[in-house]
Amino acid sequence: MENPAVALLFDETADLLELDGANPFRVRAYRNAARVIRDLGSPVAELADRGEAALVELPGVGKDLARSIVSILTTGDFPAHSEMAAKFPEGLLEILRLPSLGPKRVKLLYDRLGVDSLERLADAIEAGSLGSVAGFGPKSAEKLKEVLAQATPGEHRMLLAEAEQYAHAVLTHLRDTSGITALEAAGSLRRRRETVGDLDILAATDDPEAAVERFVGFSEVVEVLVHGETKASVRLRGGPQVDLRVVKPDEFGAALHYFTGSKAHNVEMRKLAQAKKLKLNEYGLFRGDRRIAGRTEEEVFHELGLAWIPPELREARGEVERAQRRTLPDLISLEDIRGELHAHTDATDGRDSLADMVEGAKALGYAYLAITDHSKRVTMARGLDARRLRAQWRAIDRLNTESRRFTVLKGIELDILDEGRLDLPDDVLREADYVVASLHYGASRDAAVNTKRLVAAARHPWVDAIGHPTGRLLNRRTPYAIDFDEFVDACVGEGCLIELNGSPKRMDFPDHLAMAAADRGARFVCGTDSHAVKHLGYMGYAVAVARRAGLERVQVANSRPLSAFRKTLKRSAR
Repeated sequence: MENPAVALLFDETADLLELDGANPFRVRAYRNAARVIRDLGSPVAELADRGEAALVELPGVGKDLARSIVSILTTGDFPAHSEMAAKFPEGLLEILRLPSLGPKRVKLLYDRLGVDSLERLADAIEAGSLGSVAGFGPKSAEKLKEVLAQATPGEHRMLLAEAEQYAHAVLTHLRDTSGITALEAAGSLRRRRETVGDLDILAATDDPEAAVERFVGFSEVVEVLVHGETKASVRLRGGPQVDLRVVKPDEFGAALHYFTGSKAHNVEMRKLAQAKKLKLNEYGLFRGDRRIAGRTEEEVFHELGLAWIPPELREARGEVERAQRRTLPDLISLEDIRGELHAHTDATDGRDSLADMVEGAKALGYAYLAITDHSKRVTMARGLDARRLRAQWRAIDRLNTESRRFTVLKGIELDILDEGRLDLPDDVLREADYVVASLHYGASRDAAVNTKRLVAAARHPWVDAIGHPTGRLLNRRTPYAIDFDEFVDACVGEGCLIELNGSPKRMDFPDHLAMAAADRGARFVCGTDSHAVKHLGYMGYAVAVARRAGLERVQVANSRPLSAFRKTLKRSAR
C-alpha cells in the first residue's frame, strides 16, 4: 500500500475520533502520523520490512501507531479505524471530504438534523433547515450548495503529489515487463493539475497480453474492473482507479497526446485536423486510410503545422492557435530556479533547524534561501515577535559570514491583520531582506473585506510578496473571496510579487488566476512553504503552477541570481 493510502486511513481515523469527541491529543497523534507518512521520501512499507523498531524511529510514531501501520500494510485496515468507522454512517466521510466543512461542523449537522449523507445535506439546504443550527446562516447554506453542485458522490481527487506516488509504483511494476518499449502516465497527472482523479497509464508493446497480465497482477490491486486484450482498469488497495491502455509502438505518440487531454484541447486538435482534411485519433494522424504520423507526439504536431505544445498548456486556453503562430511561451523549468523564498524552521512550526534548512537548500544547488518563519499573530505556530526575530536574524548574519557562495536572506512570513494592519512594526520590516505577507486568520465571506486587507499589504513599502493569495487548501478549504482585479492591479502598481505556493495542499495562486494576472503585468515568485528539509523538494509543484499559467523565466523573480533578484524587490528602490 502506498504512503498516501496509509496516511488517508490515519486522517480518516482522526476525523472519526473528532466526530466522537475523543481526546484532542489522540486526534492530533493520528494527524501527525498521517503527515509524517505523507512526507516520507520512500515507501513506508520499506521501513516496515525492517521491523517495528524502524517505524518507531519516525517522528511521533510510537509502538501503537507502528503496529497500526503494519496492520494497514498487511490487511488494508487497522482496528482503531474499523472500530470508529462502524460507529458512524459511511456517508459522513463523504461529507467530511467537502471543502469548508470540518469534523465539528459535520457532527453538529449529524446530531441536530440527522445529516448523514450528501443527499441528506442537499435536502436540508433545500428545506432551509440549516438555519436552525448555530453557525449555519444563509451565506453558509449558499456556499454549501455551491460546493455540493461541484461534488461527485464517491469521487476523491488526489493531490498531485499523492497521484505521483501511486503512478510511480505502477510504472515501476510495469517496467519489468518484457517487450514494453515506451511507458508513460498520461491524463491530468501529466498536465500537472493540482488534483487528479483516476490514473491513466499508457504502454507501447507488440505483446499487449503480457503487459495487461502484468498490470492486473500487481500486488496492490484489490479489484479488477476491466480486463481486455489491450486495456484494463483496476482499483488499488486504499487508492485510486488506474486505467491501462496498450498500443502498438507506431501509435504511441498519438495515443499519448489523446490520453493526456484535456478533452477540450483534443476537440480543438481534431477540428484543426479536419480543416486540413485529416483525421486525428488515439491511433494516429491519418490522410484517408494512411497513417502519416503517430509514433511520437512531436511527429503529430509537426504534421499538423504546429509547434509541440507542453502538456501543462493543453487546456484549450489558446495554446493551439499560439502553436500555429509559433508564439508559445518558453516555459520556466525547475532548473531555472535559483533560490527558495518561503521556508520555516523549528523556531516556529517547522521541524528542522535553521542550519539544516540551509544545508538542504545548498544540496539542491540553490544560491539563496529566505527564512520566513511566522510572525507573532500565528500563536499556534509560536510566531516570532520583534525580539525573537532579530535574534534569528543575528544568527543568519553569522551564517552568512561563514559562506561566500550561499546567502541566507533575513525574512518573515508576516500576518495580515484586520483592516490590512501588519503584525510587526515598520522599523523591524525595514531591516528584513524579504517579507512575504499572508492572510491566515479571519477571512471573510465578503470579498471587499478580504481584498482590503490584501491590497493594504501589497501597497506597504516593506512587503515584497503576498503569500498563498487565495488561502485555499485543496480538498479541504475553498479559496476565500477576493476582488481579483483590484488585488492584482495593486500588486502590479506597487511592484509587489505574487507567490506561487508549491505546498502540495495549496498550489496557490491557482494556475488560471496566475495566467490572468500575468496578462495584467504581474510578477511572481515560486516558493515551497517548507516546514522541513524534505519539503524543499516541493519546488516542482510551484513550477508546475507557473508552467500551467504559461509563465516564462523572466516573469519569476527567483529565477534570477541573487543580485538581480534583490533589484526586483520594491524595497531596493528605497
